[in-house]
Amino acid sequence: MAKRIAFFGLGNMGIPMAANLVKAGFEVCAFDLLSASVQKAVESGCSAAGSEKEALAGADFVISMLPNGAIAESLYIDGTGLLDLVHPSALIIDCSTIAASSSRRIGEEAKKRHIRAIDAPVSGGVGGAEGGTLAFMCGGEAADVEAAKEVLGPMGANIFHAGPAGAGQVAKACNNMLLAVHMIGTAEALQLGVDNGLDPKALSEIMLKSSGCNWSLEKYNPYPGVMDGVPASRDYTGGFMVKLMQKDLGLAMEAALQSKSSTPMGALANSLYGLHEQSGNESKAGLDFSSILQMFQQTSGE
Repeated sequence: MAKRIAFFGLGNMGIPMAANLVKAGFEVCAFDLLSASVQKAVESGCSAAGSEKEALAGADFVISMLPNGAIAESLYIDGTGLLDLVHPSALIIDCSTIAASSSRRIGEEAKKRHIRAIDAPVSGGVGGAEGGTLAFMCGGEAADVEAAKEVLGPMGANIFHAGPAGAGQVAKACNNMLLAVHMIGTAEALQLGVDNGLDPKALSEIMLKSSGCNWSLEKYNPYPGVMDGVPASRDYTGGFMVKLMQKDLGLAMEAALQSKSSTPMGALANSLYGLHEQSGNESKAGLDFSSILQMFQQTSGE
């Protein structure tokens, strides 16, 4: 008999993640406040739940992919109170990217009720969700992370145990802060080359074989027309949005404030993405984060 998963949060990431679980043979019961999102999940093979409580019926695993910590805490504790409704044998896996403090609270409240719970934020974007190649950064008890691999495996290529509850969120914040920093640096360097007469593709090839090589340059080149299949070559659409990068940088700055860590590059990246979103006549919040290159084009007068 197939194991049952209650899945909450059917956004751009949640729908393909749930679809991959269906493909792996799990019975997925999906719930979201947006009926259109639920319909897309149903088209992917999920069953639709009319309420949060209905989704939980018989669930072996509970997976959530939510926009922010307030919504996650409301779902599990303050509002719907899933922790008081879920069967004690179920394993809760929150894949939302939220503050570590929110994950710790959910973990503590789950522990009080003798319910297993881990935080497991992801890296890899929509493409990784669709391809089942996400990286999961998990916080919680080692045994619970091990048990979660049964369902995380069909959705991801890499599963890491970062430490106790909340550790997954800290790891995600550190990773995305670094991602923002090297994306900005890559865009800045490419535009400097173009402003001085270099072909961006030739410059990219040079840096890929030199000490400037990094993930943004190799997998996600921000200069239009240099790399096929990336947002930069489709007007910066269909990727990891600027507003989501700003959210993650805000979480990194919150973590830095709590630990009194020095993060000048992270703070600068946070400021630059804020300026980028507001530059021009229209908000760039919905563009892919690699569109930060446009800021340097504007500065150079292109």
